[in-house]
Amino acid sequence: MAEQTHSLAPHHLPFFVPGPDGSDTLTVVMGIFLIAVIFWVGTLYWKLHSLPERMAHKSQKLQFEIVAVLGLISLFTHMHIFWVAGLLLALIDIPDFGTPLRNIAGSVERIADATPGAPPAEEEVESAPMQADAHGARRGAAKQEVHGHA
Repeated sequence: MAEQTHSLAPHHLPFFVPGPDGSDTLTVVMGIFLIAVIFWVGTLYWKLHSLPERMAHKSQKLQFEIVAVLGLISLFTHMHIFWVAGLLLALIDIPDFGTPLRNIAGSVERIADATPGAPPAEEEVESAPMQADAHGARRGAAKQEVHGHA
């Protein structure tokens, strides 16, 4: 039997109206578009979430690790204050207090070892590296002079 259209039906239907075979092209196109947008938004979310870690990557190791932990806590708890704290910590350049304190401790230790009147231990003099500094002076020789040996 031939399909007859109603007399009031238009002769040309828009593309978004499903055909008589049941195929709905608009639903298929929108489904593909929706999946693509979900992947795009997910990628954008992950890039934005890892922003503090990427910023702190050039800083000190301890600061980078703290920022990374704050990012993980923010990711798993959905408390965005941790992400904001990680971002602020990544933006702030923390001064290096450790290196000057280690240099001071090393200098104080050398001063304490160089007591006046007491000859240095033989191992100390022999194990002192004979390296020339920028001015050409030898450090091992200078150490021997401090201890009274020329």
